[in-house]
Amino acid sequence: MRTVRHLLGSKNAEVFAVSPDDSVLDAIRLMAQKSVGAVLAMQGARLSGIVSERDYARKIVLQGRSSANTPVRDIMTSKVITVGLSDSVDRCMQIVTEHRIRHLPVVEGDRVLGVISIGDLVKAVIEDQQVELDQLQRYIAS
Repeated sequence: MRTVRHLLGSKNAEVFAVSPDDSVLDAIRLMAQKSVGAVLAMQGARLSGIVSERDYARKIVLQGRSSANTPVRDIMTSKVITVGLSDSVDRCMQIVTEHRIRHLPVVEGDRVLGVISIGDLVKAVIEDQQVELDQLQRYIAS
């Protein structure tokens, strides 16, 4: 079974982050530049929260707030659900399904090592299933 360590090893594990004091507009710009759906809110090296496109839509757009004048801290999720390097893909899928989230920061101790998305998890599940199908087909054919 694949783990978060395997997922991070096969992707760009660069962490995209803003300060909780930055404007929401800065966070959205960074998401657009990096083609990601969420960025971490970091106070130095410490994880303070996460802000996603969903947060933007629900807490800025729908409420008629200004993204240029609203700090990230006002819309970020402060109680961030994280995973570690040894967590399995299955466990991560359970977490994102149960909590209805799309991004999981990977944390070991106080260090943020990366972020995995539901897309990364689905891709891993599909690849694992394809390997299993190939093995079964070879077994049946022999």
